[in-house]
This record gives sequence, C-alpha cells and structure tokens, in this order.
Amino acid sequence: MTELTIFYDGGCPLCVSEMRHLCRFDSKQKITLQDIHAEGFAQRFPHIDPVRADQMLHGQLASGEMIYALDVTYTAWTLVGKRHWVAVLRWPLIKQVSHWVYLFFAKHRSRISKLLTGSDRCEVCEIKRGEL
Repeated sequence: MTELTIFYDGGCPLCVSEMRHLCRFDSKQKITLQDIHAEGFAQRFPHIDPVRADQMLHGQLASGEMIYALDVTYTAWTLVGKRHWVAVLRWPLIKQVSHWVYLFFAKHRSRISKLLTGSDRCEVCEIKRGEL
C-alpha cells in the first residue's frame, strides 16, 4: 500500500536521480512517484499546483496530509528503511540550516544539475521500477 506520493520534477536530472535511488530501496512499494510535468497531471491531481510543486518538493501521505521540501525527503527515506541517512535533517539547528540550503537548491537545481551532470534538463527521464 502506498504510504507516500511524491510529486517531483521529472525534467530535473538530479531530482530523477534521487527518485531512482529511492526506488531501489522501496522493495515494499510504499512510495508512488508522480512527475509534475507528465501529461494529464493537472487533471489527475487538481489539488496540486504544478507551479508551486516545481518550486518545492511536494508529498502526500496516505491520510491525505500534504508535506513539503525536506519533510518529503525525510519521510521517503524513512519509509524505505534508510532513516539513518537523513536523521540529521531533524536535529534542531541542522533542520533550520538544511531548510534554507534546500530552498537554494530547489531554486537553482537546473544550474546545479548542469554543473554536476552536464545537463540542466533531461528530455527523457523516466523512472521505471522494473529497470532498477
């Protein structure tokens, strides 16, 4: 059963890389991924503003509660049994600093992707669980 739906930027090489990495550990399929740029996204998820979701990672828990930014990251990695990788994000001082770092990354992820991967956007960045 899906416990978290992540609404991610499917054109961002770094974002797609993290989602692929996350899927490798999601053997119980607790997480569903939704590309905010996919055809029909607005019709399937009218409650998600794609512009806002492009500015900051959005997630929806099975209860319907929305979570954002590093709360999505923390929850996702916890669900796949890797909470120890992200536990530091909950430490009080680190939480504040990491939030600002995340906002900087989110705003400049295309440039950061270009710097790290050589590509600021990807034309075909599909995530298929069977390929992982």
